[in-house]
Amino acid sequence: MQEAIILVGGKGTRLRPLTNHTPKPLLSVAGSSFIRHQIAKLMDAGVEHVVFATSYLASLFEEEFKDFSQDLAISYAVEDVPLGTGGAIRNAARLLRGGSADAPVLVLNGDILSGVDLGAILARHEDREADVTLHLTRVPDPRAFGLVPTDESDRVLAFLEKPKTPEECVTDQINAGCYVFSRSVLDAIPADREVSVEQETFPQLVAQGRRVFGHTTEDYWRDLGTPLAFVHGSADLVIGNVTSPLVKQPAEALIHPTAVVDTTARVIGGSTIGAHAVIGPRVVVDRSIVGGGVTVAEGARIHESVVDHDSSIGADCLLREVVVGCHAHIGAENELPAQLRLACGIHIPSLGVRVSGTATACLTVH
Repeated sequence: MQEAIILVGGKGTRLRPLTNHTPKPLLSVAGSSFIRHQIAKLMDAGVEHVVFATSYLASLFEEEFKDFSQDLAISYAVEDVPLGTGGAIRNAARLLRGGSADAPVLVLNGDILSGVDLGAILARHEDREADVTLHLTRVPDPRAFGLVPTDESDRVLAFLEKPKTPEECVTDQINAGCYVFSRSVLDAIPADREVSVEQETFPQLVAQGRRVFGHTTEDYWRDLGTPLAFVHGSADLVIGNVTSPLVKQPAEALIHPTAVVDTTARVIGGSTIGAHAVIGPRVVVDRSIVGGGVTVAEGARIHESVVDHDSSIGADCLLREVVVGCHAHIGAENELPAQLRLACGIHIPSLGVRVSGTATACLTVH
């Protein structure tokens, strides 16, 4: 049996308020929860059993998959206290069903969108008789990541913390958040305590001379941990820059069949429109995510933003790189600047937030 573990225990703080009530892997990306895209990809790679390593709002994962009827077994390993990446993997490994010491186990971070061929990583792992194989990717500026240099045979030489100077950037290869472990290596991770796989497990394996290899590719790769990366990843799935078994064909936009979009509106750039949303005349939705039950009034423009479910955007509003929480109301003619995040349920009156000036007279307060 081919098995996998998905790490989905994080609180997703960088995506708040979207994650106030929903774990990050359950947020909608290109029309489906992100974890369903990962599950579909794992099934394409032959995985028959997956263990979710959960913590934050753990019960919602079981709710999401309570009616899952496809040919895949799902188990849930819940952390009562934070265990770190390595501890979470070890905790989930208890629920694996394969017994062989050298059986390969795929491990995925629950917030990475990647075009890597999982079957190819598994094959390389087995060909090399590796203890651990890591997917590595190259980035133009690796300073925000941990570096993973390898030798000419792709054997990992070290795990380096985020470099502080150009001289410390000895490679542009970084950990891409996808691994293949031999089962015996998983079982050797200390149990019932916090363990960092990046700072403890992997460096110890390299120091011990274990067979740790990198699998470096040029495939699409994006960490969905920030709002802008989140909307870009969703749009890239819709337009076909990266593929998912759940997105049947590339398109300019993905509009739910129950949504109502005015014929004069433009929904472009890989945007998604959720169920029962209403998009009014002359609206522009560009590379954005508009949730279910959202109403967007005439002339509003939404660029690279997320509007969560059951919110309303007033006429002639401008949103650019903005996150609007659920059940919010944004009155007409507001201009919401980049990086702004609006809490769930907030109400902003017409002309309440402006970047440019307005000719409207000030109200006299008595």
